[in-house]
Amino acid sequence: MKLDVNALRYLTKDDFRVLTAVEMGMRNHEIVPAELVDRIAGLKHGGTYKVLRNLLKNKLVHHDATKYDGYRLTYLGYDFLAIKTLVNRGVFASVGRQIGVGKESDIFEVATEDGTVLAMKLHRLGRTSFRAVKSKRDYLRHRRSFNWLYLSRLAALKEFAFMKALGDHGFPVPTAVDCNRHCVIMSLVQGYPLVQVKELQNPDDVFDTILGLIVRLAEHGLIHCDFNEFNIMIDDDEKITVIDFPQMVSVSHRNAQMFFDRDIECIYKFFNKRFNLKSENNEEQEGSDSDDEGNSRPSFLSVKKAAGSLDKELAASGFTRKEQVDMEKYVEEDAEGQHSSSDDDDDDEEEEVGDAVPIDSLKIDQDRSGELDCNLASRNSGEPGTFSEEHGTSCSGENRLEGPPSGSNGDAKEPVESESKTLSQADDDNSSDDDDDDDEEDAELTKKLNKERKKAIAAAHGRRRPVSSRNTYKDKGKGTMNSKIQRQACKW
Repeated sequence: MKLDVNALRYLTKDDFRVLTAVEMGMRNHEIVPAELVDRIAGLKHGGTYKVLRNLLKNKLVHHDATKYDGYRLTYLGYDFLAIKTLVNRGVFASVGRQIGVGKESDIFEVATEDGTVLAMKLHRLGRTSFRAVKSKRDYLRHRRSFNWLYLSRLAALKEFAFMKALGDHGFPVPTAVDCNRHCVIMSLVQGYPLVQVKELQNPDDVFDTILGLIVRLAEHGLIHCDFNEFNIMIDDDEKITVIDFPQMVSVSHRNAQMFFDRDIECIYKFFNKRFNLKSENNEEQEGSDSDDEGNSRPSFLSVKKAAGSLDKELAASGFTRKEQVDMEKYVEEDAEGQHSSSDDDDDDEEEEVGDAVPIDSLKIDQDRSGELDCNLASRNSGEPGTFSEEHGTSCSGENRLEGPPSGSNGDAKEPVESESKTLSQADDDNSSDDDDDDDEEDAELTKKLNKERKKAIAAAHGRRRPVSSRNTYKDKGKGTMNSKIQRQACKW
């Protein structure tokens, strides 16, 4: 898209306010609804819609009404926001001609108030010539959804960080001035791309200088990944300047050796084709290894990494230094959390062992209550023989199922057991036929009591509701057999 800054001087504060509102809405909207733009801008008397028509006329926003009435920023509108911010900072005062076009950026001349000429690089990812950003660049990382404007901003931040760090370490790169959104301001390099140069006075020296730059970058922990004749500037004195840094990676990258060898191969091929410069290794066969001592071609394995590595300082993956520190803190906290979680698991296991005692005591207390109910029923009954046969023997049967008691709980059950024994002896003396019937009744009562005990324990733990509250809504207001049986069961 052609950058025409003539319309920039006629835009008002309300126009930039609405443009900023659309930008803020695009953080979580692909197409920002018009109502949301109106709420964010906060203009009175419906002024937002009038401003949107003006912005749409200048192609600063795009209108989309397929699913709902909404707007999104265009690259021209994003350019205007970045240029307006940098002009307000005093970085430059005027925009000049376009001096370069790439597959993912445009370069313009800008001038400051005192007449100093600078270069403005506008990243424009998403062009037809370069849409495989997700596979060619590591801007996205773990993100699945993305916006081209946001990716352009990430590329600009990454290039500015690399350019600033390399300039501080003495590398021949443009001087980084400022950065905002997808726009990077740098010093203008007085020279020509190496691809446009037909002759050199000292091609051997230039060739050695370029190879030395690749090795020096690797010693500082970085690989350019696009080191070719298009990204090398050379002036009249044959001084080299390297440009284009968003794709740089660390030497610890899994494909670092391949990127390093590819950069070396690009330089060898260009100088061999353009200046007929041949080295000893070019005369050898392609299948020969390049790691021999007599070979003059730089090898990735022979590069010695310096102490001050820039890949760790810049994270070499698109993140800024602050975000890298935050990531390291997060990793440390995560490791500490895993260590503490393992300790907590051990403590939880100990607590579960300790918690098992109250559950057993709860069962024993319920057994005590059942035994007390049996004793009270035997005292209140008028026929001690028949009732004791039903309840006393059932209590003893339940005790046999629970197993031998321990501690004070066993002492509490001794009177009831002795009582049941005396009653059972009396029944044995009376008749032998009644014993068989009593045993069958005792087994049925034992099963019923066990079921009731399990239900009570489950209700205490909250795993299931009491039986009386089940399906009551089904039989409400109806005189069915289910309701009658349920009422009798409740009374029992």
